Amino acid sequence: MNFPLGRKLLPGETGPNESLEKQLICPICLEMFTKPVVILPCQHNLCRKCANDVFQASNPLWQSRGSAAVSAGGRFRCPSCRHEVVLDRHGIFGLQRNLLVENIIDIYKQESATPVRPKSELQVMCEEHEDEKINIYCLSCETPTCSMCKVFGPHRDCEVAPLQVVYDRQKTELGDRIAMLVAGNDRIQAVITQLEGTGRTIAENGRRQKEQLCARFDVLFDVLEQRKKELVECVSREQDSKLGRVRTLIRHHGDHLESTAKLVEAAIQSMEEPQMAVFLQNAKELFKKITDAALGSDVEQTEPGYESMARFVIDADPIVSVLRAINFQTAPVDEEGEESLEDQTGREKEPRVQ
Repeated sequence: MNFPLGRKLLPGETGPNESLEKQLICPICLEMFTKPVVILPCQHNLCRKCANDVFQASNPLWQSRGSAAVSAGGRFRCPSCRHEVVLDRHGIFGLQRNLLVENIIDIYKQESATPVRPKSELQVMCEEHEDEKINIYCLSCETPTCSMCKVFGPHRDCEVAPLQVVYDRQKTELGDRIAMLVAGNDRIQAVITQLEGTGRTIAENGRRQKEQLCARFDVLFDVLEQRKKELVECVSREQDSKLGRVRTLIRHHGDHLESTAKLVEAAIQSMEEPQMAVFLQNAKELFKKITDAALGSDVEQTEPGYESMARFVIDADPIVSVLRAINFQTAPVDEEGEESLEDQTGREKEPRVQ
């Protein structure tokens, strides 16, 4: 059933200042504030009864604590801005009254010809009986109606109740559900806060673990670089030793070759001597030098394969396989139980020179 919204005003009722009236409406009961009016830390106002309903819905165990309630407070969120209100052991009665709002309400009512009524109390008229007000509620059809509809109209066989009774009951039920919804929102907000904290922790843990991972690989790089330098130095020492021996032999044989060449030249000049006595006089000494040179002509050479450096080969395949198999530990290690990078490095097995 649709009811005309062009409702008749009560006798003597005047139109209130809508702008001021909106500022005096409680966000919970949606009616004008009922004294006492309490002011929250966020500067929003509530009827004390509405604030208590929201508080009780957010803290269902507060009343059942017995003596513990004396020393323990509670908390709930402002329905207007969601700011968290923390109460002391006095609960709602610990909130300060807003006397200014209460005085404004009194002045507003005094200046009105009749007490200001919320829009919900403006008289709604029956469509079928234009002079009859909607004053009862059909429980069978779940719709408001008038007395004439109950007596003569379509609701004469239905169960009805006074409109005010059903109004109060359903309004109380709606208030309870609003409080329950507010409490549910508080729990969801708590979960969101917890998840945000979890996200920050994940980001921090990821950053720290990446730093540790890079540090461990830097240690591996340092170990490999140091070992490479040592092995290269080992090859260089062997290379220098062999090259030194070869150069010494070359220099020795060169000196022997040079002295032999001089001896051959002297022998040739002796053969050209025309005087037999002079020739024979020098021949004995020349024979001795040639004999000594011949005896010293045994040329020293390097051993077969002396030039080979094949023994300086490392088998890096097992190490490469180990490096490729590096992975994270299956079981997490506690921060206190983690080994230092130096301890792990000291236990690494160095590659052997073959």
